[in-house]
Amino acid sequence: MLRHKAYKFRLYPSPEQETQMRRTLGFARFVFNHFLAAWKETYETTGKGLSYNACATQLPGLKQALPWLKEVDSIALQSSVRHVADGFQRFFKKQNQAPRFKSRKHPVQSYTTRYTNGNIAVKGNTIQLPKLGAVRFAKSREVEGRLLSATVRLAPSGKWFVSLVSEVDIQPLPVCEQAVGIDVGIKHLAVTSDDVVIDNPRHTRRYEKQLAIWQRRMARRTRGGSNWNHAKRKVARLHEKIRNSRHDALHKHTTKWIRENQTICLEDLRIMSMMKNRKLAKHIADAPWGEMSRQLHYKAEWYGRTIKEVPTFVPTSQTCHICGAIHTAVRDLSVREWECGGCQTWHDRDGNAAQNIKEMAV
Repeated sequence: MLRHKAYKFRLYPSPEQETQMRRTLGFARFVFNHFLAAWKETYETTGKGLSYNACATQLPGLKQALPWLKEVDSIALQSSVRHVADGFQRFFKKQNQAPRFKSRKHPVQSYTTRYTNGNIAVKGNTIQLPKLGAVRFAKSREVEGRLLSATVRLAPSGKWFVSLVSEVDIQPLPVCEQAVGIDVGIKHLAVTSDDVVIDNPRHTRRYEKQLAIWQRRMARRTRGGSNWNHAKRKVARLHEKIRNSRHDALHKHTTKWIRENQTICLEDLRIMSMMKNRKLAKHIADAPWGEMSRQLHYKAEWYGRTIKEVPTFVPTSQTCHICGAIHTAVRDLSVREWECGGCQTWHDRDGNAAQNIKEMAV
């Protein structure tokens, strides 16, 4: 089945290429803000906004009035117009807030260009991009399928990245009979129903002291100065390292579960509500349960697996998976092991919950 798959690589542009990329970012931001202002003005006057076609037909006239817009990739400017229209469509569907004006001070800047007549191509250790030519990049794996688009991104750490989206024919994995229940937690990242315990690496705690040092230095320095920007990049690179370590570990675990099991059973957690607990919020944020669920869902869809979820308020930790007796005293998180009064079975809290998740998932 054809699926859209993204490949992210780090770019190593020359000084001339970096200058052109920064110009494209600025011009794309200008076009976005221009049509966002036009959209809002039209809405206030007529009560109706502008469609993508109405904005796109005005773009050539804008380029005639401002000839410097022709110096960058034209498709990147068209994509900015489409982003305005898509933003308002999602807003009226109540999927997000209304689009806001973009600022050059925002830590993440990006522009998107589409594949047209071979303008994007991977050639050895370089990638061909419109108006840039061949840009060196870290080719960590082969790009498969038919290229659709490329998004060039300037990260807060000062590094350049490109995300290539391609259309790939992904075949489902062979059907198997295995099923697994997964209980997530803070002490252990996950405990499965087949008694596999995955420790929580706590990536944020590993870099906590370094983060504190550079955040204090940034706070003491004059905002906007060169020393302040240097400290800001240090903090951004530490956060980037934490995120990369976290995602790398999650991809390894989720891929293993998808390959070995036909059915994966999870809890339907309300993570945002759990984050309101001020004693556990920091630890919950460092345990990426939401990202784990997201990866499992899209990989299951790709490879023909099934995801089942247990409703939010089902007492999986308090229920004995042998006799079904419910013990309310186990609600206290400090109770890690307990004995069932009905069948006298000694339970590990997380292992018992994983068994119940496997049995109760629908």
